[in-house]
Amino acid sequence: MIIYTNPGNPFGLKLLICAKFAKKEVQVKTVSINDAEIKDMKHLPILQLPSGVQLFSTDVAAKYLLQGETPVIQRDEWLEWSTTRLAPALAHNMAVGSRQDANAKPILNSLVKFLDDCLSKNTFLTGEKLTSADISVWSLLAPDGTLKGAQNIDNLLRWYRAIKVMPEVTAALEQLPLAELSFASLQHSNKFGGLHHIVLDPEIIDFEGQVLKDTSDNIAATVQKEEIQAAKDLFVPVVEREVVEEKIVLPKAGQKNNLITSALPYVNNVPHLGNIIGCVLSADIFARYSRLCGYNTLFICGTDEYGTATETKALTEKLTPKQICDKYFEIHNSIYRWFGIGFDYFGRTTTAEQTQIVQEMFIELYNGGFIETRAVDQLLCQKCDRYLADRFVEGTCPHPGCGYEDARGDQCDACGKLVNAIELIRPRCKVCNTSPIIRQSSQFFLDLPKIEPKLKEWVDRAENGWTNNARVITRAWLKEGLKSRCITRDLKWGIPVPLEGYEDKVFYVWFDAPIGYMSITSRYSNEWKQWWQPEQDKKIDLFQFMAKDNVPFHSVMFPATLLGIDKGHTLVSHIMATEYLNYEDGKFSKSRGIGVFGNDAYDTGIPADVWRFYLASARPEGQDSSFSWNDLAARNNSELLKNVGNFVNRALVFCEKYFDQTVPPMVLNEDDFTLLALINRELRGYVNQMERARLRDGIRHLLQVSRYGNQYMQSEEPWVLVKGTDDQKARAGTVIGLCVNFACLIATLLFPFMPSTARNLYAQLNIKSGHINPDKPQMRILISSGHKIAKPVVLFNKIEQTKIDELKKKYGGVQQPAATEQKAVGKGGNKLFNSLAEAQKAVDEQAAKVRKVKSTGADKSVWQPEVNILLELKKQLQTLSQPRTSGSLSTLSGSDATAAAQPPKSDPDAVKTLEAEIAAQGEKVRTLKGSGAEKAVWQPEVAVLLGLKEKLAKLTGGAPAAAASAGGKKKNKK
Repeated sequence: MIIYTNPGNPFGLKLLICAKFAKKEVQVKTVSINDAEIKDMKHLPILQLPSGVQLFSTDVAAKYLLQGETPVIQRDEWLEWSTTRLAPALAHNMAVGSRQDANAKPILNSLVKFLDDCLSKNTFLTGEKLTSADISVWSLLAPDGTLKGAQNIDNLLRWYRAIKVMPEVTAALEQLPLAELSFASLQHSNKFGGLHHIVLDPEIIDFEGQVLKDTSDNIAATVQKEEIQAAKDLFVPVVEREVVEEKIVLPKAGQKNNLITSALPYVNNVPHLGNIIGCVLSADIFARYSRLCGYNTLFICGTDEYGTATETKALTEKLTPKQICDKYFEIHNSIYRWFGIGFDYFGRTTTAEQTQIVQEMFIELYNGGFIETRAVDQLLCQKCDRYLADRFVEGTCPHPGCGYEDARGDQCDACGKLVNAIELIRPRCKVCNTSPIIRQSSQFFLDLPKIEPKLKEWVDRAENGWTNNARVITRAWLKEGLKSRCITRDLKWGIPVPLEGYEDKVFYVWFDAPIGYMSITSRYSNEWKQWWQPEQDKKIDLFQFMAKDNVPFHSVMFPATLLGIDKGHTLVSHIMATEYLNYEDGKFSKSRGIGVFGNDAYDTGIPADVWRFYLASARPEGQDSSFSWNDLAARNNSELLKNVGNFVNRALVFCEKYFDQTVPPMVLNEDDFTLLALINRELRGYVNQMERARLRDGIRHLLQVSRYGNQYMQSEEPWVLVKGTDDQKARAGTVIGLCVNFACLIATLLFPFMPSTARNLYAQLNIKSGHINPDKPQMRILISSGHKIAKPVVLFNKIEQTKIDELKKKYGGVQQPAATEQKAVGKGGNKLFNSLAEAQKAVDEQAAKVRKVKSTGADKSVWQPEVNILLELKKQLQTLSQPRTSGSLSTLSGSDATAAAQPPKSDPDAVKTLEAEIAAQGEKVRTLKGSGAEKAVWQPEVAVLLGLKEKLAKLTGGAPAAAASAGGKKKNKK
């Protein structure tokens, strides 16, 4: 039999323990929910029988393994209780952030009380004999922290300890260790996000007392003797790690080698806070943690500089693409320096190394048969003498019912639908405003279907190290089936294709940008291939940080390129993708002054470290999150100032005042070792979360260490003890000695998030730095008795509400009031216009205004209100041009109905002008078609003719001319 389970799943432990008691031979396979090996099953764990039948209900599987149990009814009731009540309550109670449920704690309180009461009557749940019911409940309570704060549950603890030491349980824990169990793993155990889709029932609450309290005294009741003994054994002076500063970091055999990248920020803009936490800051925090653990770590990044967006920005600012890149590279570089981003190397993609590596990789793919050549219809601007990329062309939306006149070549902002540039009606060049023609152009495509089988095999192996959204996005791409993707464009700003006859083409940015990781590494070291094409004895773990919109390029496109070349390149093992960070209740907008951008953060006067801490705390790990000024102030004033800052300052000032800045001797009692055991729990939790780049949970654990320290000082009252007997003074010395060590631990845990603050604290402690032992994360003596500390200073300052109000106003932008827009378009039907001609004129003027605003490169938030006005005007025009019926008149009254009943008045001059334009345009169409020109040449002129005829029809109230007449030929009637 085989147990398929994802890492850390307590239900997997349940099945393994049942198998051990049943004396059945089982193989445990760690998989992901999307693993091909488990086929279409949607839940983990699964028990696969020798016959191949798969059982996904762990209750059914438990009863299958332990057949013949009695009493059956009570056992089945307990199994159902554990699965449908206890497990969801634990999952919700252990959750953080938006997944938290206010009902979870009181519900779990009632369930634990009920459990303890039942165990007061029997040794086990159903009597005096252990059954699968006990195993089911025990496995759910096994993960660390499930009974945090428990008190007065002696019966439950007696039962728990009795099961834990049973040989079968011990044997199971050797395969699935307790330390690895986590309720967070349930998020990846099915396709519904774990157990969070199960709504808790508040009616379960039938006990008003509390058996689960969040106080140190009560939490201490859950500490096991083994934990206390481990705390005693390991609380010895730490062995200093020898740190050798290497000029160039290269991978080493037998060591953990972490190669860390963040998605290359596009060079044509100023990054906002969402960009910063989504990529470079998250990667920097993880890189700093990695170095603390002694891992061999290289962190590289750079600006992505080729592509259409750069050309567009250059046109807007009247600079060359190179000048734009130089300008914004320095802006990015200075912003990241201020934020304390510690790149080993920050480069750019417009280098000779990038050109060489991209061209060489293309040739490898070309020679390997993974490149196709296809003819692609593109728009050519004859005046500019260039093919138009999607962003360089606008026209009328081709989708039925829309007709928006300023749709882009990739998407229509009015209807929101995707657009193929060659399908635009009356397309025009964004640069010179002339009509382009359709021409075929030969382009290169990467044959993804040919690489797809190998890519799928790799994804199955690699995705366990990815965030959930990265797995979901990648699986969606693979499920649809990959299609060949165009990798070249007819542009001027890019890396040229290295084949004769194709020198005027450049590589598309999605193909060349990820290769930038390699070229930037090559700028860092000539031995760059040791990281990207390592020898067999050197294992590289590649961590890539990005927002979710970048996932396909890193999980499909770039890996497909490397797999096609097949020369042992390093493939990503950990994709760390975030959701989106919004600003207050809206979006960041530079043009409207909404939100904080990288260069604004400095101007606020708030230290960079506070920004780093807050952004990591608000990091959108599971879903979109929002930046909030009030939340920033609350976290600074509460978590940093009152929690961390208060504890550290009290401990060091006390040491300075009463012990002459010297760490006093420490003689620990049982309560002290219990506290160390609790801090060891938080330290293990910190390491477990940070190893997976779960930064928010890492912060949660480090803040809890500080809370324990504050509670310890408050309960021990060293300011009273120091004035008492010699024994009391000695006790005060022990308390302060421990607190100084806790402060040192906090400095180390804080370092990845707030490096300047941590260095400040190290300086106050008079030590150089700290480190983490990820294999044995236990509290040791970090600062020995007799060590002299430096002068304590305050770490954090309060952010006043007046300051917050000032900043909210400064970065709130100028919002477009809804009333203004309503006023601009008027109310109700045709009240603004006396004739169709007047309405048509308003539409034309507003359309011109939209084009003018968009041509300046303004943000969407600026021109979107103008687009909305245009759409409303068009609706009124359409209403005016429609024939009136008695039904429509019934909704009007008085003068409105009389006015509506009148036929629309047409402007004779406007009609005459339009008829002349139609005659001229019709002649132009007939001349073009008569010359034998291609359809691509005369079709746009036909579209213009039809548009003119439609205008005339609306103006006169008649029906539009048939499309056939545009060509000047009449069809025979049948």
